[in-house]
Amino acid sequence: MKPTDRMRAIRFFMSDISLLLRNVYENEYVFSTKLNYSEPKIYTGGVDASKWSKLSREERREALQKDWYVYYSFRDPGTGKLKRQSQIKGGANRFKTKTKRLKFLRTLQRNLLVLLEAGFDPYRDNSELEAKFRAGMAGDETGTTAERPGKKATTNQAPTPTATEPLEKGTGTFPDATDKNIDENRPRVHKEEAENRTSVQEAFELGLKIKKSVLNANSFTKYKSRINRFLKWLGEHEPERMEDITKVDRSTVIRYLNWVLDRTSAANRNNARGALSSFFTTLRDNDIIAENFILSINKLSSRPERHKTFSQKMEDDIDNYLAENDQLLRQFIWFVSYNLLRPIEVCRLKVGDLDLDEKRINYDAKDKLRKRRRLQEIMVEKLPDLSELDKDDHLFTPYGLGGKWDIPDADKRNYFSKRFKKVKDHFGLGKDYGLYSYRHTYITKLYRKLRKKYPQQLAKAKLKQYTEHTTQTALEKYLRNIDAEMPEDYSEYFRE
Repeated sequence: MKPTDRMRAIRFFMSDISLLLRNVYENEYVFSTKLNYSEPKIYTGGVDASKWSKLSREERREALQKDWYVYYSFRDPGTGKLKRQSQIKGGANRFKTKTKRLKFLRTLQRNLLVLLEAGFDPYRDNSELEAKFRAGMAGDETGTTAERPGKKATTNQAPTPTATEPLEKGTGTFPDATDKNIDENRPRVHKEEAENRTSVQEAFELGLKIKKSVLNANSFTKYKSRINRFLKWLGEHEPERMEDITKVDRSTVIRYLNWVLDRTSAANRNNARGALSSFFTTLRDNDIIAENFILSINKLSSRPERHKTFSQKMEDDIDNYLAENDQLLRQFIWFVSYNLLRPIEVCRLKVGDLDLDEKRINYDAKDKLRKRRRLQEIMVEKLPDLSELDKDDHLFTPYGLGGKWDIPDADKRNYFSKRFKKVKDHFGLGKDYGLYSYRHTYITKLYRKLRKKYPQQLAKAKLKQYTEHTTQTALEKYLRNIDAEMPEDYSEYFRE
């Protein structure tokens, strides 16, 4: 190409930011400047491109009919505030598929960030920046790389192919942006290798499908929520990793966990880590990834949520209040207290789960196992007549005993927790008290009664039968956590 043609192309190139973005040298001219701009983002037709496979054909069609573009904000010198700048399309909407369009826009997004870091300012003359790029292009023509910040000028090097190289012969203008000239410098990926990749979306769908078959409904709901939060974060913050699950590495997960910690708490961060570790183990076991690197990420120390036990006076005051104001909640609490059930286990009960003749109660435990335990006599004495109720009805509903209430178990528990909060507010009780506090309170009472009659180890052995802890160690840890084991008074050691 003649030098005059080359310079004409440069002037045309610098006159249009879209063309400039197509042809900027990647990772060059990065200066340390004050951030007067926001990180460039991509608008994808009003849909989440990371969930493209879940969209209907009509939703995809509508999204592709809209303009997709890169957008960013820059600090207005007059107001000092960030101001949205003109959309940058650069011809992206000529592509008719999501993959090609997004690939093109990511190139523009990346290169716009390089320009902004290099000092591009839409409110000022960028001729100096243009000169630097001219020098770089001239260096390519002569075999000399212009000196750049942080790099020494080198000579007699073969010119490196760049995105500015493929000018149409004899025209002096730039060709249409296509995948070929945008990705000239990218490593070539063999077709077979690309076909064998598993996208993050595909891997997560498979992992959740497997987990759904082994977790109970309540646990899976929480688990799925944590996994999907990571998936959403990944799509928003590191979308380039969505194409291949193997691109999600240890540093990626650490950045996400730090993001969770910054916005919530150490406990939530640890819960997110635990869910992801379990999930990545499933992916490893199914040969989707080679190893579960999350196991090497440490847990943070955190203060666990604790439900305090009630004093006898507090318990009596609440019971008297419920006797006058909420008999249904009072009956719900009896099941937690006398049968040592967890609130969610009470929510799962159906009328037919109570065998009053045999004094037995059947219930779905925390581990999803169907269990059976004795229905305590004191509980039988407090029960109203249930003989006219349908055995397939739920025992507890918002409207009374017996009825249809087909919502998730966790929502049922939350309903009664909110109902009990009104009682807590009445007595000025804080967040350390809840329905679960009744289970702790009555296990503590039972243990202390047993300790008056039996030696410590025998008392614990009997208590283990009632609480159904799987091991003695688990029971002892539980008793320590709720302060059920209180040492005897040692005042005599201080008396003369």
